[in-house]
Amino acid sequence: MAMIPNQLPRLVSDPTGRSLGLDLPPGTLMGPADAPYLWSGQEAAGPAVWNALRPAARTAGLLPVLLGGKWDLDRWELEPERMSDPADHEAEEVLAEFWEANASDELPGAGGWPGLAPALPCDTDPDGAAATVAEMLTEPGFWLEDARPALVPARRSADIPAVIGWGGPLNHENDVARLCAVLRSWEDRFGARVVALTFDQLVVSVAAPPRTAEEAEAVAAEHFAFCPDSIAQGHHSTLRDYAHEGLVDTPVWTFWWD
Repeated sequence: MAMIPNQLPRLVSDPTGRSLGLDLPPGTLMGPADAPYLWSGQEAAGPAVWNALRPAARTAGLLPVLLGGKWDLDRWELEPERMSDPADHEAEEVLAEFWEANASDELPGAGGWPGLAPALPCDTDPDGAAATVAEMLTEPGFWLEDARPALVPARRSADIPAVIGWGGPLNHENDVARLCAVLRSWEDRFGARVVALTFDQLVVSVAAPPRTAEEAEAVAAEHFAFCPDSIAQGHHSTLRDYAHEGLVDTPVWTFWWD
């Protein structure tokens, strides 16, 4: 995978990242000593941490993400060396393949792959939208209130799962870089950003969500191809219900793989 210059090794001798213009809380590096792929804070992020980490993108090429869930990172079995480069894959080809493999069984009468949803107008700063979502999800009482802050040396937010070798979708796709190609496309069309990961969940902020039922139905087809479990085993009885009830004007997309 094409990587940006990795500044994480500097945190070995400068754990607060002061030389990078940062003021990091206590944390841990994961990966080889000369090429770590992840810095993770040791304590819960809290609502203010995301904005505190945002300068890392500008000063060090490090992108923020929240890491949540009950399992410690040593049980996530991260394997970045197994992942390909998201740039080697086309989003529509990936989604069409998954649609053909799953739609006939899970969506009676679904027909062939309907194609990518059109891009939607984006009047909101995607990075600002991500910060708003991260702050909301880490408020007391929300399901990611205990999530830890993390920094990843990635060119784009969409590449974060591949850079760290995340295995959340393992039963759906072994090479998460293929799903990252879809995330890149969502970045371009909907202002999406990867905000949080758990062992088997992905949370994405959306600066330009569907505003109408028709727009939502087009996006819902992509969501089913991307992650059938979130819909087939969710509380929506049809893809249309999922689109109308879960996607219209919704600034957060959450995906879960069984």
